[in-house]
Amino acid sequence: MHKGQVTIKDIAKELGISPSTVSRALKDHPDISADTKKAVQELALKWNYKPDPIALSLKSRKSKIIGVIIPEIVHYFFSTVISGIEDLANDSGYHVMVCQSNENYDREVRNTQALLSCRVDGILVSVSKRTFDFKHLKTIQESGVPMVFFDRICDEIVTDRVIVDDFEGAYQAVKHLISIGCRRIAHLASHQHLIIAQNRKEGYIKALSDHNVPVDEQIIVKCDTITEANEIIPKLLNLPNPPDGFFAVNDLTAAETMKIVKSKGLNVPEDIAIVGFTNAQISNLTNPTLSSVEQHGYEIGKNAVRLLLDRIEKEEEYPVQTKIIKTELVIKGSSMRKKK
Repeated sequence: MHKGQVTIKDIAKELGISPSTVSRALKDHPDISADTKKAVQELALKWNYKPDPIALSLKSRKSKIIGVIIPEIVHYFFSTVISGIEDLANDSGYHVMVCQSNENYDREVRNTQALLSCRVDGILVSVSKRTFDFKHLKTIQESGVPMVFFDRICDEIVTDRVIVDDFEGAYQAVKHLISIGCRRIAHLASHQHLIIAQNRKEGYIKALSDHNVPVDEQIIVKCDTITEANEIIPKLLNLPNPPDGFFAVNDLTAAETMKIVKSKGLNVPEDIAIVGFTNAQISNLTNPTLSSVEQHGYEIGKNAVRLLLDRIEKEEEYPVQTKIIKTELVIKGSSMRKKK
């Protein structure tokens, strides 16, 4: 049994053949005899030979590492995206390096610099809520490193992207609330510089307009965190004509809204119906369970990696691509009224 790190030279010496013959045998080269291939592969297995990743990367000029910049690892949606990214990347022989911006622009810039310093082969990016300047992301493109945006994209940079059909998801959620009798539907929105937030708001407005329900700007409010919900929801409930339905931009805000509504002695969904966006695990833990728009984060991750690997491994240039992932409204207890 050979001790220590096994190299191609060790196997060559043991079998009395050249290192180049061993290398070609391990790659199943047609010029090498079946007997030699068998002897090399059996000894490599016996000695637990593993190719040196550093040597391979120097030879191929590829690190076999993909960088990922996400806003929050703890967010259920982004954790499912990472699962999709890692599964396909690992199956394709790549490792994944995940950086978290924590919704902070400066950290996102540092993440970008760190990944470029590590000479990653490509980068997947979902921008933070506080990113208004995209110079650091343009630097990725200028350095020749392939980049794919997912979910939260930047229109200033022309590159491949994977997005959710946020407009249609919002439209179906609000259409559902209208179908069960809601006529004063508040929209708990996010930062409007984010394209996903714009699309969800537009889907909300279009659903109201298509069903002859007045759009009231007073009940379209920036409210996408638990802290903001605790400040804003009581004020909305105290309006002379309060909402009878809420469409929230994410599930955490929707769940906190439900808690506040119930604390005021109101019933969900009888008095107020609520729909969130993501279909996170919390949607099954609330009482009643929370209706929500499924985003299919795992599929977003896999599609993003597929686009990135194509850019890394294909030598010819081709037009940028946009993959749109369809949403699905999952109706649960928080909006399960008889339709009117």
